Amino acid sequence: MKNNYKVGIIGATGMVGQRFITLLHNHPWYTITVLAASSRSAGKKYEDAVGAKWAMKEEIPGSVKDMVVMDAGADIEKIASQVDFVFCAVDMKKDEIRALEEAYAKAECPVVSNNSAHRHTPDVPMIIPEINADHAQIIESQKKRLGTKRGFISVKSNCSLQSYVPAIHPLMKYGVTKVLATTYQAISGAGKTFQSWPEMVDNLIPFIGGEEEKSEIEPLKIWGHIEDGKIVDAAVPSITTQCLRVPVSDGHTAAVFVSFKDKPTIEQIKKDWAEFAGEPQKLNLPHAPKQFLHYFEEDNQPQIASARELEGGMAVSVGRLREDTQYDYKFVCMSHNTLRGAAGGAVLMAELLTAKGFMD
Repeated sequence: MKNNYKVGIIGATGMVGQRFITLLHNHPWYTITVLAASSRSAGKKYEDAVGAKWAMKEEIPGSVKDMVVMDAGADIEKIASQVDFVFCAVDMKKDEIRALEEAYAKAECPVVSNNSAHRHTPDVPMIIPEINADHAQIIESQKKRLGTKRGFISVKSNCSLQSYVPAIHPLMKYGVTKVLATTYQAISGAGKTFQSWPEMVDNLIPFIGGEEEKSEIEPLKIWGHIEDGKIVDAAVPSITTQCLRVPVSDGHTAAVFVSFKDKPTIEQIKKDWAEFAGEPQKLNLPHAPKQFLHYFEEDNQPQIASARELEGGMAVSVGRLREDTQYDYKFVCMSHNTLRGAAGGAVLMAELLTAKGFMD
């Protein structure tokens, strides 16, 4: 590892791009060197380009206010020459995103992506750092396909499943056979605030386009294995979901039902959650929560207002574990969707890849 890495943010004016800026400001390993967005924003100072769209509680850091925004599409070679790697969170069509991210990778610039376009590309790892850090090994196969020496793409998973998949993962050793999850998702997951989406006040929308398919399919890649230069999806568990948009600013909650081949006790499950740690904790990465899974004994917890900022918003909260009449057990999970779920999860993934030498 080097002492410091120069990073770029592609899609810097959007909500996830803004969150990247707040997380990377004063990062011990990374320095923001490039901000890039669409041609509409290119050439403007960042403060002018983002304007009234700035949605973070923190003010725009002084270090980036006057930074001139570059063109994410037209300036690829120039951007790649100025950074060690980029974070990507753009609002484009999927085929356009796939082409853009591959162009950066082929310019020998690693891409840590918040986008969904490459989540099903067989040699692109989709990493939740505490769960499948070993999938980073597939990067070498991807480089061979792309013809690159250091350029590659790594993606994070959908934010909705990051509320409940971490709680299920330590229990996979008991043979999880089926999962039902209903997620109650914050409006920031749609890149909105109550000011920009007043229709969501005192409202609930029982449909989020494409979200249920992602929540049912993506965990199987995360729990999959590498074979012949590809990630092969896991065959089990069987997962069914419903995803609802609720009037909450930040934080996704999931009601989860699970059945097992070898049913553990409630005490065993709580012990597994309390003791679980992954590579980020072992490596003491800057954004790793000290305790990944927090279990609350109170019947009315976890609540979004009090628990979403737990460990800098990077922990997952769990509660209400009890036996069920149709499944073996049911419980409730919650995570901060723009921190653990989106930008924070991508920063933690970048820290993992950096510690493993992929950014050198």
